[in-house]
Amino acid sequence: MTPEEKAVLKAVDHYSDEILNLTCKLVREPSTLQNEASVVTVMENELTSLGYSPVRIPIDPEKLENHPGFAPVDWEYRKNDGRDNLVAVIKAAGSEGRSALFNGHLDVVSPEPLSYWSSPPYEPVSQDGWIFGRGAGDMKSGIAAMVYAAKAVERAGLGLGADLTLETVLEEECCGNGALACLYAGYDADAVLIPEPFGPTVLTSQVGVLWFRIEVSGKPRHVLEAGVGSNAIEKCFPLIQSLRNLEEELNHSHVPEEYKDFSHPLNLNVGIIRGGDWPSTVAAFAGFDCRMSFFPGMSFDKIKEVIIRTIAKSAQKDPWLRLNPPRTTFFGFRSEGHTISQDTPALSMLSKCHKDIAGEPADKYIATCTTDLRAFMSFGKGQATCFGPVAERIHAENEKVNIESIIHTARVYALFLSRWCGLCS
Repeated sequence: MTPEEKAVLKAVDHYSDEILNLTCKLVREPSTLQNEASVVTVMENELTSLGYSPVRIPIDPEKLENHPGFAPVDWEYRKNDGRDNLVAVIKAAGSEGRSALFNGHLDVVSPEPLSYWSSPPYEPVSQDGWIFGRGAGDMKSGIAAMVYAAKAVERAGLGLGADLTLETVLEEECCGNGALACLYAGYDADAVLIPEPFGPTVLTSQVGVLWFRIEVSGKPRHVLEAGVGSNAIEKCFPLIQSLRNLEEELNHSHVPEEYKDFSHPLNLNVGIIRGGDWPSTVAAFAGFDCRMSFFPGMSFDKIKEVIIRTIAKSAQKDPWLRLNPPRTTFFGFRSEGHTISQDTPALSMLSKCHKDIAGEPADKYIATCTTDLRAFMSFGKGQATCFGPVAERIHAENEKVNIESIIHTARVYALFLSRWCGLCS
């Protein structure tokens, strides 16, 4: 390790408190879907205080609607509502390096039910080497680590040989339109790192993911003559079972080499269900929203076709549904999976940086979920991966992130910058 690299790592250590403080500041903002304006302001102020000039990038459906990666959603995008992505470009001090982009998402999922938590989810608690709070792991600590990894280069009295872009985005948890908006606006790089909380691993594969909604009509009747009605809620049961059967079929058909060691890599989740309006009335309507994953190599159009066909086939077995077919619509995630070689230059260098700090190479990570890598792998320059802190119980109660792993992430990112972009005196 060169003296300059050691100086950069020493600067990261100097910023340890600032990294943890920023993590906690971000956790305090309840940035669930459509409530992200306050966390964007906190992040914007932090970047500005560090001497950067963040630019707001809104999600503009008028610009993005014809882009193949744009996901239609249920909610509206309103101008000037504060729900913006942020981008800050640190210009190169030289011209010999390769550009980099650090991306992290500010949005979080709901912490409900609050009664499950040992402490309020938006009041970060440090205990036994962990920070507890919604978003602490997924992924506000990673954002703090990446920002101060960049600042450490400056504190060491050095510059970078190529541009570095710091990017915080919205809607990673539901569609990916935030990262896509930034990419569409022209922000890309030779290497993209995302500090998702998968630990000190280099992600090489992730599955595709889509969201969809099934809606069913029934025939309402007073319960005294329930036999001549048709209960829309109960009609959902065989449809859900048909999707469960599809899930099993997908898990055992055309399995890529990367996923052959997994017993069940693809997962269906029935995440929301609604129906009926009165306990003594046969339900006239019902519906449920699902998340389904699919292997790299399968297109969104193909899995969409398979789901439509599965629901239609199931409906044909029921006299009522045969004449009143369920409605299937697709919204939110429509993200295809990907696989990238661990020997790709950016991934290989990242693993080497981890090894030089931790003493051993980074493990390969095969993801059974999706991340904002989807935008960069499908529509960007393509050398992109995740490497981040160690977290537990993300999307669940008592989410927590390991403090030591946050600082380690910042150190690895800073060393990566030193070697990938190059250092200038």
